[in-house]
Amino acid sequence: MPTVAYSLASVQVAQARKVQISGRSILTAIHKAAVHGPVAVKALGLQGDEQADLSVHGGLEKAVYAYPAEHYAFWNAARLAAGVAGIDTELSHGSIGENLPLNGLLETDVWVGDVLRFPNCALRVTDPREPCFKFNAAMGFNTAVKAMAQSGFCGFYLAVDVPGTLAAGDVFALTAGPRRVGIPERFAAKMFKHMR
Repeated sequence: MPTVAYSLASVQVAQARKVQISGRSILTAIHKAAVHGPVAVKALGLQGDEQADLSVHGGLEKAVYAYPAEHYAFWNAARLAAGVAGIDTELSHGSIGENLPLNGLLETDVWVGDVLRFPNCALRVTDPREPCFKFNAAMGFNTAVKAMAQSGFCGFYLAVDVPGTLAAGDVFALTAGPRRVGIPERFAAKMFKHMR
């Protein structure tokens, strides 16, 4: 079986801050910015990164959020169709709220329990991301959550099995876990409420 080479496009972090969403001041850390050089990876996530709502993001099982970089073309087209692409023509990595934009690894390729083995750390796939109203605001149109639900372009959370460091350009391998539940199946089960 040939080995597939996957790579890390960049490493993104953010501190939680208040932004205006629908006239309310909301705490969020969805707007991630690139970090240059190695970033420490600890049990609760990347050094310098925060999560605003720990009931749905963060913790040991959702310490790091990974997203396929290939999906950015979809979101740029969706924003253009919604008439908001002029705000910032092209979304930059981190715009989805992800810590790790990944090259080559899609949701359909991973199962809960699979492990991403980087040169200096190992991260285990735990759950798909479930979008909230903050995602609509980040994308600039009010049906972004529904678009994520319909497309399945959700990304996935990672637990830190082996702490260490990550850096843009790192190449990693995927090690299969028990392969009982795939990310698309788990995401579809969670997304029923968004499809109405």
